[in-house]
Amino acid sequence: MGPTGGTRAKRVPPEQTNAESFYYLKQMNSKTPMVVILLDGEEIHGIIEWYDKNCLKLNRTDKPNVLLPKHNIKYIYKASEATEESK
Repeated sequence: MGPTGGTRAKRVPPEQTNAESFYYLKQMNSKTPMVVILLDGEEIHGIIEWYDKNCLKLNRTDKPNVLLPKHNIKYIYKASEATEESK
């Protein structure tokens, strides 16, 4: 119970964590080639140029750059991790 005798309300979790921002900034600054897997299974390769609350922009060398809504992203990983697993 809270100091007034009622139940304490739970705090609302933050909308964004610093972990997400830190990860994106680290990959952007190092220009790490990334692989983005969309919900439909499509793989998109590129370098993260910028991000915001709702979107991620990837620069691609062989195709047009693309703006991806975050709600369509299943997961993201470094392209170098894919080549290491196949060895």
